[in-house]
Amino acid sequence: MNDSMAQPRGGLASLDLPGWKSALSWLAAVLIALLFLASGLWKITDVQSAAMRMAQAKVPQSLSVLAALLFGIAETVGGALILVPRFRRWGSIVTSLLLVAFLIYIGVNYNALRGEDCSCFPWLKRAVGPGFFIGDGIMLLLAVCAGIWSKRPESLRSAFLVLGAVVVFALVSYGVAAARQTGIKAPESTLVDGRAYSLEHGKVFLFFFDPQCMHCFDAAKRMSQLQWGDTAVVAIPVEQPQYGAGFLQETGLHAVVSNEFARLAPIFSYTTYPFGVALENGREKAPLTKFEGDEPAATLKRLGFVH
Repeated sequence: MNDSMAQPRGGLASLDLPGWKSALSWLAAVLIALLFLASGLWKITDVQSAAMRMAQAKVPQSLSVLAALLFGIAETVGGALILVPRFRRWGSIVTSLLLVAFLIYIGVNYNALRGEDCSCFPWLKRAVGPGFFIGDGIMLLLAVCAGIWSKRPESLRSAFLVLGAVVVFALVSYGVAAARQTGIKAPESTLVDGRAYSLEHGKVFLFFFDPQCMHCFDAAKRMSQLQWGDTAVVAIPVEQPQYGAGFLQETGLHAVVSNEFARLAPIFSYTTYPFGVALENGREKAPLTKFEGDEPAATLKRLGFVH
């Protein structure tokens, strides 16, 4: 009799929390859910761009797409679970582990990544530095607070259904994006400073030029004023490659130099300099042959390569 009467009290124990603890748990859960759902869904729906940012953060190129998918799934599941009271503690564990792993990774690669933009949240620009660890430390504290004052987790089967739904959504989204890719296939990479530079992920603009061509010089000067955002610019000297770096310095165009003109020109049906190719996720979106008046800025804006 006593046991049966005590049972409801045990089931309601989580409701006996002081109001401030319950409110803080909800606030922390909502904030972490917003951050992780935004980050995870971005990675799932734009895997190639996420993979490019991961490669920039020193993730091996061969693993960048897989890493983007897996982290996207984990972040989305963590953000969804922490928002639901009966799953909150599991969501807290998932998001906390992700934050700890991320802090360790950045710490190990700190010297190589110091000053670089953090690639985890697409709309939250943060440079890797001391403040980065403070920000992620605060997020970790919020994730722990959300879980430590939550009720005992229930229905493991339902949680796995959430995971399954997110996995299916991620795979379908990736498959649809891959099926939509059209245009000339670019090489996987080109050589920059003797190292492979990926052309497979995100937006890349190839600029074929002659360092001694004034038309090319004027075009590069005007392009240096554009807001390129996440678009990478690869400058390819057609002649006199030894003057390529100096050309970029004088024009102010922020780009890397590849001396593989002979390899790249036939692939994209190069005609004459200046000449450009807009690539997205390793496929040609459009060739650019006009570099006068409002071009190529107008075409680049229409394609979403500049703002």
